[in-house]
Amino acid sequence: MDHNPYSALLLITVLAVVVPILTSRIRRLRLPIVVGEIFAGVIIGHSGFNLVDSSPILQFLAEFGFAYLMFLSGLEVDFNLLLPTRGNSAKHAWWKQPLPVAFILLTGTLGLALLGAYALSLLDGVQNPLLMALILSTTSLGVVVPVLKEREILDSRYGQYLLVAASIADFVTLLLLTIVIAINSQGLTLDLLLIPALLSLFVLAARIGQRFTEAAFLRRILSDLSSATAQIRVRGAFALMVSWVVLAEALGVELILGAFLAGAIASLIAGSTDVESREKLDAIGYGFFIPIFFIMVGVEFDLSALIESPSALLLIPVLVVLAALVKVIPASIFRFQFPWRASLAAGFLLSARLSLIIAAASIARDLGVISEALNAAIILLAIISCTFAPLLFNRLYPKSEETVRQGVIILGQDQMAEFLAERLLPSGERVSVICPDESRIPAFEKLKVTIHRNCTDFHSALTVADAATARVLLDLTSSSTETLEVCSLARLTFDIPLVISRISDVELIPQLQNLGVKVVQPALATAMALEGAIRYPLAFDILLHDTADVEVGEVYCSNSRLAGIPMRKIRLPGNALILSIQHEESVSVPHSDTVLQLGDRIGLIGSPDSVEQAIALLQMP
Repeated sequence: MDHNPYSALLLITVLAVVVPILTSRIRRLRLPIVVGEIFAGVIIGHSGFNLVDSSPILQFLAEFGFAYLMFLSGLEVDFNLLLPTRGNSAKHAWWKQPLPVAFILLTGTLGLALLGAYALSLLDGVQNPLLMALILSTTSLGVVVPVLKEREILDSRYGQYLLVAASIADFVTLLLLTIVIAINSQGLTLDLLLIPALLSLFVLAARIGQRFTEAAFLRRILSDLSSATAQIRVRGAFALMVSWVVLAEALGVELILGAFLAGAIASLIAGSTDVESREKLDAIGYGFFIPIFFIMVGVEFDLSALIESPSALLLIPVLVVLAALVKVIPASIFRFQFPWRASLAAGFLLSARLSLIIAAASIARDLGVISEALNAAIILLAIISCTFAPLLFNRLYPKSEETVRQGVIILGQDQMAEFLAERLLPSGERVSVICPDESRIPAFEKLKVTIHRNCTDFHSALTVADAATARVLLDLTSSSTETLEVCSLARLTFDIPLVISRISDVELIPQLQNLGVKVVQPALATAMALEGAIRYPLAFDILLHDTADVEVGEVYCSNSRLAGIPMRKIRLPGNALILSIQHEESVSVPHSDTVLQLGDRIGLIGSPDSVEQAIALLQMP
């Protein structure tokens, strides 16, 4: 055992580098990196070779890493998903919307977990049934989001339902855990009122922050000082997190709630637009602080306490089964929206537990509420659940749900609809037009597009137009009410991945953007087109005119043989060139050292044959 903290930190940082490399080689299991980090900690820790001592410095770094992890969890919460959206309420009962479904699922989970915890208490396996029920009710947002991203369904209606359910489970169980832990440590005192006080401060701080960042002078300062050595956004995020951790501890509340609320405030203020800052915060956390936390969890893992406790050993399979049942059974609520296999897959994915369950068990152990053996059993439960939950989800989630969408639906009756239909036909993709004006039908008939005349009921019209398999919906309606209804149906009912709407009512923009609709304002689009004609005349000619020898295309990379390879080593067919690469929400112009990744959205240009061959190459399994 080395008492030099720097030597111990050296070993931990080296493991933080080695573990991702090793886990990436075990492709069949797709072992989460954090699980590998916990295993590495066990090997070098008290239950292994005892190479690392839990010094105060390492304890602080691990605790800070944990607070930072909760901060990033709060930053992941998309509050736009939690806001009710108008427009589709007539088609779906209120309790079938994402937010009510999430609360129904959580209520069912809490009820079943409480019954299971009381049953375990009768067997002398658990001393505090309420705390154990909350521990069993947790969900790992950090496991759910990557799995949904990997299957490319995070932005789908199914993915959004699961994301909301995981976010609600994370936040509500964290809040309830804070209250229960406070009662166990302090009793029923007036100090409990400090928790709602903290939440009130959260709402106040979020509103003030949103108003403050709207100031033009502050935006200029943030823009000027966000690069080079200033990195003002990153510094501000750290200051925000630490201030809320200090505030939570001053109020006698667990720091995990303060850190989570700080991340939620940052999410509300910045929204989803500040992708660059989020990537920097992720890099700092997952590159240094968070691995220290998980490795130290393994270091402090007491395998001997678990082995010496027959009751704790017998409790492990019971906990694993119970942890799955309390999620899978309530997940049947998804059956009202999705097939049985998808609902069952959702239950297993939501049963993944990691950071929050480990944190809750650690706090409960420090308070003396649970034993060291039970804490070790809960850590094993976390490792088992976050390892096998993604595997079961990928096995159960029906591949037929991942429909290869094709076809463009244009809803409109003016000359713009006719012009766009004519422009899109040469691509070879199916073009359908929903036109309520009978006088415009002959013009569309000349184009030989599929025409749907009945628009009195948008739901029926979209159904007839095969919206369930369409790739794009272009909304050219003029009424704000009709626009919101059509876009809500397209996104929430028919799950069309790309919905574009031409609007003039700027007040409608936030609601449409919350739905994931691409908004085009005619005046702004015209100005941008004129600017493009002035600054980039050649590109403008390619996009505006029918150029037989030049084609522009887009494709998602699914060729695993090209993943991880820099651009300079990739040879595309013919004269095809890569114009842009979109990785998650970040779009960049590639250079020779840019590395291609699975799921990247790639913009191509070249001759039609070359672009077609390049798309086929990039889509190879």
